Amino acid sequence: MTSTAKLYGLVLSGGKSTRMGTDKGLIKYHGVPQREYLYNLLSEVCDETYISLREEQELKVPFGFQTLADLNEFKGPYNGLLSAHKKYPDVAWLVLACDLPLMDLAALKELISQRDITKQATAFASKENPLPEPLCAIWEPHALQDSLSYLNNGNGTCPRKYLINHDTKLVFPKNENVLLNANSEQEYREALDKLSVS
Repeated sequence: MTSTAKLYGLVLSGGKSTRMGTDKGLIKYHGVPQREYLYNLLSEVCDETYISLREEQELKVPFGFQTLADLNEFKGPYNGLLSAHKKYPDVAWLVLACDLPLMDLAALKELISQRDITKQATAFASKENPLPEPLCAIWEPHALQDSLSYLNNGNGTCPRKYLINHDTKLVFPKNENVLLNANSEQEYREALDKLSVS
């Protein structure tokens, strides 16, 4: 099954950020809240862009940013992704977790240039650990539709496991730093160090 679907951008920012101790989407690595920074990056390369978050977070998003509230029908990261799919079932989603402080426009263009619409998804991966990054990936609409069945059949709630077990194209970014996840105070400091020398 192939897709010629439009490409929408989605910043996943609905998590509770328990390890970080503060909302990761609001951390300012680049002078603005991270979820807004990623939204602006995605807006450069996608047909439309949205911030995915919990309903109670929507009131805190400044005017001009499109949002999608989680439906809470699914567990974990799939919640935001499949909530977006239900709203716009015919588009592909370029998904970014809000904890990617070193993501940049060049990397997004690189991922999009490698997009394979015949696959379930096109995902970044690191050469050292060549597993798909499901929250730094382009999900085709047929993959998200299939994910609904996957979850309903009790196959677990991990989007990475889904991509590992399905036909996914892996892309190894030229700058692997873009895949740095900042989920803790230590990783936050590491990200700041890398930004200060870049």
